Amino acid sequence: MNRKRLPIYSIENFNYSGKEADFFANTLKEQLKSNRGILMPHRHNFFFALLITKGSGTHTIDFMEYDVKPGRVFMISPGQVHDFNLSDDADGYLFFHTRSFYDSYSPTKKVQDYPFFCSLYNTSLITPSSRHLIRIEELFSEIQEEFAHHYLMKYQRIHVLMEQLYIDLTRIYLPQKHIDSQNQNYLSKVRKLEDLIDRNFKKIKSPSEYAKKMFISEKHLNRICKECLNKTTSDLIVDRIMLEAKRMLIYTGDSVTEIADQLGYEDHSYFSRLFKKKCGKTPLEFAKLADK
Repeated sequence: MNRKRLPIYSIENFNYSGKEADFFANTLKEQLKSNRGILMPHRHNFFFALLITKGSGTHTIDFMEYDVKPGRVFMISPGQVHDFNLSDDADGYLFFHTRSFYDSYSPTKKVQDYPFFCSLYNTSLITPSSRHLIRIEELFSEIQEEFAHHYLMKYQRIHVLMEQLYIDLTRIYLPQKHIDSQNQNYLSKVRKLEDLIDRNFKKIKSPSEYAKKMFISEKHLNRICKECLNKTTSDLIVDRIMLEAKRMLIYTGDSVTEIADQLGYEDHSYFSRLFKKKCGKTPLEFAKLADK
């Protein structure tokens, strides 16, 4: 297996104007002219929003393939792997921003409070109705227009527009019954758990250890995970490990033994059995299938 390492993009990798390196906006058509590399598998360290206004194709996000159609919105979190197969006439609006860009302008709300960014289990696709789409496209267009010029308080206004967009998308994305105080409290704990798992999954695999870090009982943590995601704490840990294993099998040239070591499994055969149980194929079968 002779694969390149998966690129990880920062906003600095893209053309941007002004001194602000924490935000970037463009049309999809213009971005493809300057950087076709975004079509290939990659990940980035920023949040990414994309509205398709024209064209067709597919958009694959962490092994989930979505059809590209006008009116579809895609929201990508840092670390997710994605790539495109787009028609030549594809167009739309896109913008990128760091966590600090959003959070620094918002004293009360954080970017990961929005449901499309709060959990890897939440879908990246949002499909507004025709009634909502008019306003969604207006906001994307205004953000792109504001970024292209050097107006007074430019980034403050971009943040205001972005917040309006995220609120509108949240109302489309999240059923009203989920918006209550208990679920908001539980969702914040799930976000914290997923963040802890993301930073520690190679070393810490015990649900009880994560419960200790969150200062709650393991039983209560399981209850929260079941309520919000219908998953156990162990499921979330193993799912994150399997996602990383898939990424490594496809986008690196590392052997199964090397991958097992990097993911913290001294018993390589156990890792292979676990992968097959969770993914339906052995690691080698999965890698060969991806090569076809």
